[in-house]
Amino acid sequence: MSLPDICRVAFENRFGGEPDFIVRAPGRVNLIGEHTDYNDGFVLPMAIDRAVWIALRPRPDRRVAVHSLDFGKKAGFSLENFRRGRGWIEYVKGVAFALQNEGFRLEGWEGVLAGDVPRGAGLSSSAAVEMAAARAFASVAGIAWEPARMARAGQVCENRWVGVKSGIMDQMVSAAAREGHALFLDCRSLEYEHVPLPEGAAVVVLDTSTRRGLVGSAYNERRSQCELAARALGVKALRDIGWKEFKVKSKKLEGVVLKRARHIVSENQRVPDSAAAMRGGDVKRLGLLLNASHASLRDDFEVSSEALNWIVEAAQAQDGCYGARMTGAGFGGCAVALVDGSKLGEFVPAVEAEYRQKSGLEAAVYVCRASAGASVNVS
Repeated sequence: MSLPDICRVAFENRFGGEPDFIVRAPGRVNLIGEHTDYNDGFVLPMAIDRAVWIALRPRPDRRVAVHSLDFGKKAGFSLENFRRGRGWIEYVKGVAFALQNEGFRLEGWEGVLAGDVPRGAGLSSSAAVEMAAARAFASVAGIAWEPARMARAGQVCENRWVGVKSGIMDQMVSAAAREGHALFLDCRSLEYEHVPLPEGAAVVVLDTSTRRGLVGSAYNERRSQCELAARALGVKALRDIGWKEFKVKSKKLEGVVLKRARHIVSENQRVPDSAAAMRGGDVKRLGLLLNASHASLRDDFEVSSEALNWIVEAAQAQDGCYGARMTGAGFGGCAVALVDGSKLGEFVPAVEAEYRQKSGLEAAVYVCRASAGASVNVS
């Protein structure tokens, strides 16, 4: 049974009757452009065919009641007056907080939520929950779906409600993606372009089976270091300095701040170069850029891990792999590889075996299809 069907049946059993809406929002894998989003830079993610689904219907009392099948728990709150708490419901509550601050008049609903985006793997399960919740609120209240505005609400949820200083990329691709395409996004203007994936190339997500938490991690520290570098270089954000200019002015920086800035500025160049390679179908060039990105994240931004390095090296060593890199915030989670689609049968077991030998862990490998962004079906 599919996840939307599971949600539908669970809704009928819990609440009685049919849901009025079934909404979905996908997770994502970032092909390239890591930690550039909160530096007002460029990113190139794609939505994946793993998502969060909510089956729901309106209720008249301006309360939100949600049952999570993944956690086996129910939670709720009133839209009239609610406070921060703990747990998965805070991502729904934080979206309500952000939308109401934007002036939207929200209505209550009851629903069942389930997803198959691996949590803590760097595939943006939290943004998928946020954009599914935004779709639910928009559907019940008759709010037009504006991807950039809804993505901003998800970012406000992360920054001001949950307490993670994340950028806008995850929410934006979950809100605005097109099937079969990556999203070349300017994180400052939120202008974007749908770029088709190269013919015959497969995107493979390699889950190390290690996990990290963003709140209280080095993520916020990296952001502060980037802001310090921008101030020292006299720019609003590291997005505002090109690679040639950086090589001249980088003497103003030293130590870890220099390394952090060097990653961001070089990565910001790799993203448009990667989009150009995709438009031209140049998979070899795209693969080399992925490899360079991983080296920069490992050595300059220092957000890789032993497990991530092992699985990336295992992927890069395989015939048919154009390139591979860690993806997501780092410190654990997933890598992404660009692979000749005709070589997948050999690639997947070879990477699994090599990673198992080095780490003693089992990798979860997902061959991903580029999916559409958040959507709604009327029951």
